Amino acid sequence: MKIIRDCFGRSVRMTDERIAHILQHLELVGMEEEISLVLAAPAEVRVSRSDETVKLFYEYYARTRVGGKWLCVVVKYPPDDAFVVTAYLTDQLKAGETIWRQK
Repeated sequence: MKIIRDCFGRSVRMTDERIAHILQHLELVGMEEEISLVLAAPAEVRVSRSDETVKLFYEYYARTRVGGKWLCVVVKYPPDDAFVVTAYLTDQLKAGETIWRQK
């Protein structure tokens, strides 16, 4: 298990099981370090519209296996905990309240 400090200063757990789940998406193979970087210094963070305890961390990568895409790292923040749920590449950011924007 890896512990990552997010841009809000909270410790986020990324378990081996979650890493294995994420890497089932072949386009993310080789991007394990980028997942940590996005949590620490994202371009933008939004609150999920379907679950207010979930935050979506975004950073744009011009060069991925599938072209220029946003890397989204999904983190759940139940009381007294925080953990990575999943990560994926996307063409656009999901709707939701922006709570962090890189300056």
